[in-house]
Amino acid sequence: MSVTIRLTRMGAKKAPHYRVVAADKRYPRDGRFLEILGHYNPRQYPESIVLQEEQLKDWISKGAQPTLAVKKLMKEKGIKIG
Repeated sequence: MSVTIRLTRMGAKKAPHYRVVAADKRYPRDGRFLEILGHYNPRQYPESIVLQEEQLKDWISKGAQPTLAVKKLMKEKGIKIG
Protein backbone atom coordinates (compact mmCIF):
# COMPACT_ATOMS: atom_id res chain seq x y z
CA MET A 1 0.00 0.00 0.00
CA SER A 2 1.47 3.30 -1.10
CA VAL A 3 0.37 6.24 1.07
CA THR A 4 0.35 9.81 -0.17
CA ILE A 5 -0.30 13.05 1.73
CA ARG A 6 -2.54 15.23 -0.42
CA LEU A 7 -5.35 17.78 -0.52
CA THR A 8 -9.02 16.79 -0.57
CA ARG A 9 -11.51 19.37 -1.83
CA MET A 10 -14.35 20.35 0.48
CA GLY A 11 -16.85 23.20 0.52
CA ALA A 12 -19.53 24.52 -1.76
CA LYS A 13 -19.43 25.21 -5.46
CA LYS A 14 -17.02 28.12 -6.17
CA ALA A 15 -16.10 28.29 -2.45
CA PRO A 16 -13.52 25.55 -1.92
CA HIS A 17 -11.47 24.75 1.11
CA TYR A 18 -9.22 21.75 1.46
CA ARG A 19 -8.27 19.07 3.96
CA VAL A 20 -4.75 17.71 4.13
CA VAL A 21 -5.13 13.93 4.39
CA ALA A 22 -3.09 10.76 4.34
CA ALA A 23 -4.68 8.43 1.77
CA ASP A 24 -3.86 5.32 -0.20
CA LYS A 25 -2.61 6.30 -3.65
CA ARG A 26 -5.36 4.21 -5.30
CA TYR A 27 -8.26 6.07 -3.60
CA PRO A 28 -9.98 8.88 -5.54
CA ARG A 29 -9.14 12.50 -4.68
CA ASP A 30 -12.28 13.10 -2.63
CA GLY A 31 -12.73 9.50 -1.54
CA ARG A 32 -11.60 7.50 1.45
CA PHE A 33 -8.61 8.57 3.51
CA LEU A 34 -6.66 7.23 6.47
CA GLU A 35 -6.26 10.34 8.61
CA ILE A 36 -6.90 14.10 8.52
CA LEU A 37 -3.63 15.99 9.00
CA GLY A 38 -4.81 19.58 8.68
CA HIS A 39 -6.77 22.01 6.53
CA TYR A 40 -6.18 24.86 4.08
CA ASN A 41 -8.53 27.71 3.14
CA PRO A 42 -7.21 29.78 0.19
CA ARG A 43 -10.28 32.08 0.14
CA GLN A 44 -9.59 33.60 3.52
CA TYR A 45 -7.28 36.61 3.81
CA PRO A 46 -4.61 35.80 4.80
CA GLU A 47 -4.81 32.17 3.71
CA SER A 48 -5.59 29.83 6.57
CA ILE A 49 -3.15 26.90 6.86
CA VAL A 50 -3.37 24.52 9.82
CA LEU A 51 -1.11 21.44 9.83
CA GLN A 52 -0.52 18.85 12.54
CA GLU A 53 3.26 18.72 12.40
CA GLU A 54 3.81 15.65 14.58
CA GLN A 55 1.37 13.52 12.62
CA LEU A 56 2.80 14.74 9.29
CA LYS A 57 6.32 13.78 10.35
CA ASP A 58 5.07 10.42 11.62
CA TRP A 59 3.44 9.57 8.27
CA ILE A 60 6.50 10.72 6.32
CA SER A 61 8.76 8.57 8.54
CA LYS A 62 6.51 5.60 7.65
CA GLY A 63 7.11 6.25 3.93
CA ALA A 64 4.20 8.49 2.90
CA GLN A 65 4.96 10.86 0.03
CA PRO A 66 3.53 14.43 0.13
CA THR A 67 2.31 15.95 -3.13
CA LEU A 68 3.82 19.17 -4.49
CA ALA A 69 0.89 21.23 -3.15
CA VAL A 70 1.34 19.80 0.35
CA LYS A 71 5.11 20.37 0.17
CA LYS A 72 4.44 24.07 -0.62
CA LEU A 73 2.08 24.35 2.36
CA MET A 74 4.64 22.69 4.63
CA LYS A 75 7.30 25.10 3.40
CA GLU A 76 5.03 28.10 4.11
CA LYS A 77 4.46 26.84 7.67
CA GLY A 78 8.18 26.18 8.16
CA ILE A 79 7.92 22.40 8.51
CA LYS A 80 11.11 20.63 7.43
CA ILE A 81 11.05 17.05 6.14
CA GLY A 82 13.98 14.71 5.97
